[in-house]
Amino acid sequence: MALCFCVLPAVTRTSWADANPCRRFFGCPQIEGQRCIYFGWLDTPMCQIALMIIPGLLRARNRLEADMMVLVQANRKLKKYLILSSVAFALFLLLS
Repeated sequence: MALCFCVLPAVTRTSWADANPCRRFFGCPQIEGQRCIYFGWLDTPMCQIALMIIPGLLRARNRLEADMMVLVQANRKLKKYLILSSVAFALFLLLS
């Protein structure tokens, strides 16, 4: 087990940066603003093809998730309109 410069057990993290996607490394376990500068790679670098493909896949996934959130919000809005129109129609039938 590795110890960081704070003498705390280092935690394993995963890099999602474009330069090192999916690489695992050791880092300080403290929260962001209080971390020491301890850092060490846990695995070997990825091959060049993976370095070219993975960032594009991550960007495409992020775009799809953003599009999905827009559709989920639109779906919620349509459900509210459907409920309101059903209630209005039921009131129309009762009052006529």
